[in-house]
Amino acid sequence: MQLLQVHNKIYEIRGIKVMLDFDLAGLYEVETKVLNQSVKRNIKRFPPDFMFQLTKDELESLKSQFVTSNKLNSLHIETSSEKRGGNRRLPYAFTEQGLAMLSGILNSEKAINVNIAIMRAFVYLKQFALTNKELTDKLKKLESKTNKKFKDVYDALDDLLQKDKLESEQKTRVRIGFKRTGES
Repeated sequence: MQLLQVHNKIYEIRGIKVMLDFDLAGLYEVETKVLNQSVKRNIKRFPPDFMFQLTKDELESLKSQFVTSNKLNSLHIETSSEKRGGNRRLPYAFTEQGLAMLSGILNSEKAINVNIAIMRAFVYLKQFALTNKELTDKLKKLESKTNKKFKDVYDALDDLLQKDKLESEQKTRVRIGFKRTGES
């Protein structure tokens, strides 16, 4: 399983990296309904920080962010006034801990391989975030050093300009006091 294939199914919702039930079902090659039934049979293993159900607004926000995602845009949550068609419930989002817990209740060879790929994708995301933070910190440090050095250069240039200005003012001012012949 390719890392990019899993990485593209990781979303940020409520400030947390999660995967949605229908994406997981696709990776595990089971129906979403079957995945959710397994979770419901083991619901005590999935506290709110492991799994939560999206709100309608969160789903709509995801749809608007990922216009090209056919799966997200084809999701339609049926309201009470509508008859048949579309999903009848909002999708569940699984955090990294929830995904690890899934590996305990889904025990097929496919589920094991998929979970390994998912865990690797989450580790990659964490490493990427840390690398970016380190890079950002280094850039800020370099910027502050550079700005300090340029400040010194600018101060020196200002001093030179002030010195030149003073010298030119001294040359143009009329001398007072005793003057020798030929001086103005």
